[in-house]
Amino acid sequence: MAVIGTGLAEKLKIHRFPQSKYIDALRWLSPLSASDRFVVLALHDSDSDASSIEIHALDHSNLNLQSSWIPPSRISSLRVSQTPHKPLVAASTFAGSLHILFPDPVDASLESELSLPENSLHIGPISGIDLQGSGCECVCVGEDGRVNLIHVGDSRLNYCQVFDSHGLVSYTAAKWASPAEFGTGGFGHSLQWWDQRKPGGAVSQLKGNWAQSTSSGIVHCIDIHPSRKHICLAGGSAGTVFAWDLRWQQQPIILSGIGPGETAAISPSESEVWEVQFDCYMQSSNISSMSSSRILPVMMASEDGILAVVEQGEEPIEVLAEPCAINSFDINQQNPSDVICSLEWESIAILTRR
Repeated sequence: MAVIGTGLAEKLKIHRFPQSKYIDALRWLSPLSASDRFVVLALHDSDSDASSIEIHALDHSNLNLQSSWIPPSRISSLRVSQTPHKPLVAASTFAGSLHILFPDPVDASLESELSLPENSLHIGPISGIDLQGSGCECVCVGEDGRVNLIHVGDSRLNYCQVFDSHGLVSYTAAKWASPAEFGTGGFGHSLQWWDQRKPGGAVSQLKGNWAQSTSSGIVHCIDIHPSRKHICLAGGSAGTVFAWDLRWQQQPIILSGIGPGETAAISPSESEVWEVQFDCYMQSSNISSMSSSRILPVMMASEDGILAVVEQGEEPIEVLAEPCAINSFDINQQNPSDVICSLEWESIAILTRR
């Protein structure tokens, strides 16, 4: 692995919280009060094969359980809305069910829950979901090739099928870009762009034959910048992180790993990239050349235990290096200096950047 910068380490505070269960996913939950911090955890007990979703309050250096809920099977994807006055938690399962939880915005106690049972949306696991910013719409995708939209009402969930490839295409991740548009990722390092105003299928596609050595890879995660909705970010196999600019769709922009024509960017990881997010805390190192075509800094987490920030044309900055996989992380949208991540060795790390 390449030697990468670690200047951030001197300004980093890390608190670790050992858990008695495996952490499948975690997310910050927007509170009503700026002084509160809530964290949503999706947990799995391998001894009893039981799963749970828990909401904890972060008080100084302690996690205090506020509420919990038992899903029918293990959680496959977890998302939250970022509206503090009406927070929502969306969770999908490997059995194919979808659940919307309504926590109280003051103390994060669970007020109610709406569900769609297994096999109503997908045959098999739901591999990726995302909530719109308002929380009223949810998109979910599966390896069965189906793309579904779910409208979240006060007392029920209404859904419709957007597309069904009948297994010819498999989807692994989804992300909203606007109230009408969303992106998806899947096998073969492929990306798709969807517009509800243009039904019938994806309106644009990036096929994964741009890097012959990694064309059989998988896109595990995607993100779309809130102010640059034409840029879709993806993380996948072999340490690959790339961006797709819808204005120039022929080639991806490689941030980490191997790219078109075997060109490469310095990669902090050589394994699966499980999570990527645009990092609004980090300022670009090349402000003078900033333009709408330059990709902003990106945080990534990998199977070989690396949490790093990568930027187009720059050496990556290592934030955290662990002896086990970092399965999930989330940047606090209200305070981007705070990052929470889950470690494969049943532990949570909360990082504060200063």
